[in-house]
Amino acid sequence: MPRVAALLAAGAGTRFQGSEHKLLATLKGRPLWEWALHEVQAAGFDHVIVVTGPAELPWPAHAVVRHNDAWATGQASSVQVAVRVARELGAHAVTIGLADQPFVTAAAWRAVADAPAEARIVIATYDEVPGPNPVRLHQEVWPLLPTAGDEGARGVIRAHPEWVYPVACVGSVADIDTLEDLDRWNH
Repeated sequence: MPRVAALLAAGAGTRFQGSEHKLLATLKGRPLWEWALHEVQAAGFDHVIVVTGPAELPWPAHAVVRHNDAWATGQASSVQVAVRVARELGAHAVTIGLADQPFVTAAAWRAVADAPAEARIVIATYDEVPGPNPVRLHQEVWPLLPTAGDEGARGVIRAHPEWVYPVACVGSVADIDTLEDLDRWNH
């Protein structure tokens, strides 16, 4: 089975009031999206899917880049793109994270991906607090994921807590949503 990850980079970034899309903003000398991509690639997946939206980003040739034409409808449509491509690649699970979370480490991506294969939903925890990213979703869960709205797997996780397998991870799920967030992490 191929190990497949998906990095969602299709959000509008509406809370970020900068002159450019937040994923293009510079964090400690590099564009924000590069931090997340570097970590997921370092985790050793067979395929890394990048789901894109309004921001034109220079993704590397070895990433499986798919544009989400419905990006403005919310995160659910991006998750659906990731699942569709994972299925096309022959995966039985996909590990998903967000491009605006630069501090999710390669070790966290690996820990979630390497959880027992029979786990339906695997979530990262940080200091015993659910992250929830990255999250690994087994193909049994895919038909239950929302197709519209700004929610990924949270509804399925709430409806089926017995399916959730938490994994202790290092790193942080702090995200960059505003100019103030960016400024705080740059200093």
